[in-house]
Amino acid sequence: MKISKSFKIYIHIIVLSLLSQNLIGAEDFSKNVIIHEKPLIISELKFKDSNLLDVDLSNKRGKIMIINFWATWCAPCRKEMFSLEKLNTKLPEVDIFAVNVEKPNNLKVDKFFKDIGVKNLKTYYDPELRLVKSFRLRGLPTSILINKEGKEFGKVIGEIDFASDEFIILLKKYI
Repeated sequence: MKISKSFKIYIHIIVLSLLSQNLIGAEDFSKNVIIHEKPLIISELKFKDSNLLDVDLSNKRGKIMIINFWATWCAPCRKEMFSLEKLNTKLPEVDIFAVNVEKPNNLKVDKFFKDIGVKNLKTYYDPELRLVKSFRLRGLPTSILINKEGKEFGKVIGEIDFASDEFIILLKKYI
């Protein structure tokens, strides 16, 4: 039985496609995590809680904090949000602030959290996008990593598994 040349080419294309998908799927989370050589000073860290009352973390010290910017329409946000809650359970010494960048709507956010099985994360808002602009965010999800001195020591751009061993090991270096 003789196989045509075009059939061989198609088989090669399919095999290469499958191999490249496996490689893409095996990427480690470090592509999304940026750790600064020298922590950056944060001049202001203000946003709103679910009751639209001011939350000011500008002078908060002593704990690692993660400020996670997200939206209900963001598919990668949907994927990573549950891992953020799992991190909250695994490392309660890290304060997590899930800041929604949409117009404040507790009903919409509560439904979003219920749909994805998130029960223990509190909702925060940045209704005027002041914080988004001050961190010069380019997309969602984005998380700002803040050290015990209140300085930005890193940034997570895009979706990651916050509850992964690799990320927890990274955070424990700063605890």
